[in-house]
Amino acid sequence: MYLIFGTLKEIIMYLIFGTLTTAVNIVVYYLFSNIIHINYLFSNAVAWFLSVLFAYVTNRKYVFDSKNNQIIKEAISFFGSRLATGIMDMVLMWFLVNFNIVNDVVAKVVVNVIVVILNYILSKLVVFKK
Repeated sequence: MYLIFGTLKEIIMYLIFGTLTTAVNIVVYYLFSNIIHINYLFSNAVAWFLSVLFAYVTNRKYVFDSKNNQIIKEAISFFGSRLATGIMDMVLMWFLVNFNIVNDVVAKVVVNVIVVILNYILSKLVVFKK
């Protein structure tokens, strides 16, 4: 019973903090891209970095309740796993915007849904595995 409840709680917490991480990502992207008028790919990279930093802190503490004392190693693993989805994020953003499939903000939202799902899988199986 605990396994089911624990997993359900973990998924709910991940969705909450995944939503907040996505919000950080989109707000930072929008600020840099549309308010400051910086290139959309550079804006995307800044948004990615800041949202991954936010995600690491919240995932470690609230989602996966990590007790790992090797925080630097864990953080490197977390950022490394996010690098793969970050590269995918950049490629999909480039593709969707460059070929005028959707505007940059819609592309950012769609890509973030895909990234959140993949990030949970990587966090669960690689970074915070128990």
